[in-house]
Amino acid sequence: MQLIYIVLIIIAALVLLVIGMYNSLVSLRNQVKTAWATVDTQLQRRFDLIPNLIETVKGYMAHERETLENITKARIAFQSATTVEEKAQSENNLLGALRGFYAVAENYPDLKASQNFMILQEELSATENKVAYARQNYNNSVLAFNNKIEHFPSNIIAGMFGFKPATQFEVESEEARKAPKVKF
Repeated sequence: MQLIYIVLIIIAALVLLVIGMYNSLVSLRNQVKTAWATVDTQLQRRFDLIPNLIETVKGYMAHERETLENITKARIAFQSATTVEEKAQSENNLLGALRGFYAVAENYPDLKASQNFMILQEELSATENKVAYARQNYNNSVLAFNNKIEHFPSNIIAGMFGFKPATQFEVESEEARKAPKVKF
């Protein structure tokens, strides 16, 4: 009789262990989703600022159409992206287009002195900081989740319930890794 109790206690402990690991994995997966939603929100905020920036600049830069078109194309690509990888690529494309924009803006002293341009520039700068923070938070969440699904014994539970590794948000192009040089 005592043996039955011992076996039942061991089975109950194992069941509780599996439940605890499963719940931990679900929590971490949800944390990754929430962190990505924060990144996505900040990227969307940036892309929402872009039309205002372009409209402010259009009058000053009528013949610099290609630069403005590249920014607009990057914005459209972001809006149609559905995966982390696609959004990261559109992010990289936008960074390159914005670098070109700031380089061109140097040639327009009236533009640099425009109050609207300065306000939008400050908003974009603040948004860039928020994007960087959100990206770091997302990558930290992905790291914790991926570690959990690879560590023993939770890797067994992760495999049983089909948990897959999450994707880090990484800068892919060498150009995007360079610090922008903006002079006003």
